[in-house]
Amino acid sequence: MAPTTSSQFFLLVSIISLVACKSANGQLSPNFYARTCSNLQTIVRDVMRQTVTREPRMGASILRLFFHDCFVQGCDGSILLDDTGSFTGEQNAAPNRNSVRGYEVIDAIKTRVEAACNNTVSCADILALAARDGVVLLGGKSWQVPLGRRDSRTASLSSANSDLPPPSADLPTLISMFSAKGLTARDMTILSGGHAIGFSQCSNFRTRIYNETNIDPAFATTRRANCPFSGGDTNLGPLDSTPNRFDNNYYQNLVARRGLFHSDQVLFNGGSQDATVRTYSINPAAFLRDFAAAMVKMGNISPLTGTNGEIRRSCGVINS
Repeated sequence: MAPTTSSQFFLLVSIISLVACKSANGQLSPNFYARTCSNLQTIVRDVMRQTVTREPRMGASILRLFFHDCFVQGCDGSILLDDTGSFTGEQNAAPNRNSVRGYEVIDAIKTRVEAACNNTVSCADILALAARDGVVLLGGKSWQVPLGRRDSRTASLSSANSDLPPPSADLPTLISMFSAKGLTARDMTILSGGHAIGFSQCSNFRTRIYNETNIDPAFATTRRANCPFSGGDTNLGPLDSTPNRFDNNYYQNLVARRGLFHSDQVLFNGGSQDATVRTYSINPAAFLRDFAAAMVKMGNISPLTGTNGEIRRSCGVINS
């Protein structure tokens, strides 16, 4: 029997309500800004291209900025909030202070996005896109970034101090810290491949190059040249042998006992992740593909959507 007009109307209303409910409950979509800010991705890509051309290291810095955002309260832009007289954010937590960088790049992108489509795109989404583009510009595989995040009005210094994996972490600790964010041990090993690009300060790897035994002696000697036993804490060392190119050399280095951090080398040290590391060390295409997928998964950690949070007008401060 054909439905009555009232039944058809009820069915239509029910479908619309269901769609609206899904939208409000955290369904991110690559097409979220297709109608409201159609040139968003072009703007982000242009600024990132200019930035990375000028300073290739910034691709890694933006990737790290996104990681440190997502692991504290979810991917909500909370790390971008500046401290004020009445507000303490995450930027001066121990893992971030004087080491996380790239805030000005996100601000530059935000300024251009606001000029094109004001009060529309969150800083959290800009950061997610910028992280993707930095990887791609240095040779990584692209991925569709699900969008629709909103910006947090809060931040957590204590969570930043407790939830971000330190370079001294052992394998069980790493697995546990990633599991707490809904990521598997394999996800952790893949995302650690973000260390395919960038540099780190001497203070983060000094203990490894002077005290550890599961390290290639020639590699340790090379790194010691710019990282003395005492002093020089902010001197930089490359995270892998091709720090400005996103490739699988990170995993090849681990197999050769040339991981820069303790938390890198534990991925290949007779433990559960050895087989995964070996696979990526000989199959660069598999790494680039799986890294892209893992970044989407990480970008889905506890986003604010719907009416939660806000669209900040300036990434460093909450709206008044």
